[in-house]
Amino acid sequence: MAGALCYAATMVKSLELAIAEVANLPDADQEQIGRRLLSHVEKLRQLRAEIDKGIRSLDAGEGTALDVEEFLRHENERNGRA
Repeated sequence: MAGALCYAATMVKSLELAIAEVANLPDADQEQIGRRLLSHVEKLRQLRAEIDKGIRSLDAGEGTALDVEEFLRHENERNGRA
């Protein structure tokens, strides 16, 4: 519980206000919003972990040169864009 209190003390104002508003909603709505928020946070954690992994790889000299134009052309073709 002490961790939750510490977290609440450092929570940004906008998140604090949003949580206060959500607390006034029916339980089912709170549950749905909570699940979506947790899912979003988990996706952010995974993305940060992948970015950190990439940075470590680059720092270790394991990176290769990237032709940005070719990459974008390939991605656009793959996604059906001209």
